[in-house]
This record gives sequence, C-alpha cells and structure tokens, in this order.
Amino acid sequence: MNVSQTMETEEDLLSCLQIKFYHPQQSCRALYGLLPLGSRSRLSADDPLRFGRDAQSCTFSLVDPRVSRKQLALFAYRTPHSPDMLFTIQNLSQRGRLSVNGQALGYLERTDLPDKALVRFGEYEMLIIRESGEAKASFEVEFEVLAVPPSREMCMYEPSVTPVMDTGSRVMNRFPVHLRATGPLETDETLMCHS
Repeated sequence: MNVSQTMETEEDLLSCLQIKFYHPQQSCRALYGLLPLGSRSRLSADDPLRFGRDAQSCTFSLVDPRVSRKQLALFAYRTPHSPDMLFTIQNLSQRGRLSVNGQALGYLERTDLPDKALVRFGEYEMLIIRESGEAKASFEVEFEVLAVPPSREMCMYEPSVTPVMDTGSRVMNRFPVHLRATGPLETDETLMCHS
C-alpha cells in the first residue's frame, strides 16, 4: 500500500460536535464573544478541547468571571470495533460542579459522551450533539446560542423532575372551590362509614 492510500483526505467525513449554549443572562451576547458562532472549526483529534475562562490555556473561552479558569475538556478517541470518533468529557473545575445528563462529575472525573448530551455547569447549559464521521485525525466543532434552555426539551435527563400525574381536573371542577384548593384527599380504608 503506498503512502497516498493511507493518508486522510479532504473527502473523509469529519465528525462534528454541535455545541449549543444557553445562559439565563445571555442577552448581552458578551459571554460568547470569543466563540466562533455560526461557523465550523476544524480541530486536531489528538489535542483535548478545553473550555473555561482562561483564553491562554483553553481552546475556547467564555467571558464570564463565574466560569472556572479551566472548566471542562472533551477528548476524542476511537475503539477497534467502530469507525466512529467518540468523545469523553472531564470536569477540570475544582470548585464547580459539572453534570452530564444528570450524572454529576467531580474534579477530574470523566465519562463517555453519548450522541446527545445535556451538560450543565454553573448557570450554563450545553447541548452537545455528535454527528458521526470516519476521519481519524481531526473533527469539527460548531457553536450556536439557544434562545430557550435545552433542559426544557430534555427533561428526561433531569433527576429532580418527576412526571406529573393526571389529576382528573374535570372531576375536581365539580367540587366546591374550598375543596378544590386543598388538592387530592386521601382516605383511610380502615375507617367505617356510619349512616
């Protein structure tokens, strides 16, 4: 096999991480001033992708004093059984909590990133969607800012959110207002009814 057959070509399909940010005070857009919004950036797969406040040590920076100097890192890897490029995420913040789909990661802990992940740190929410590709040496990243929090659409990843049961509102509307305000009533099956 000659060298030209083993080299990665421009035609190879690159994996892409779509990273969509949300923050409650993002209206000023200054938070994302250092991110290349709306365009794809090509990165080397052998270097970790770091996010944080420090523009010198991070690949991409957030302009926010509440973000750790080094907040998190994404690492690309491959397995012998799959042509796809996969990623892990690691918490680099000693003081900040990081969660991935509701699973908390402590300092320097890491976990595999699924194809669609909700990452939270501070008041930030990052929706990371992986588009598969077969290129081995590089991948792309595309940034976007969301108008609404992605957790609204992905509430299944929130451990604190529980499903709401149907209260039978049509039935409750037949009762007087003072009984509706108290909510559902429980009965004790051991009590006997006397007429």
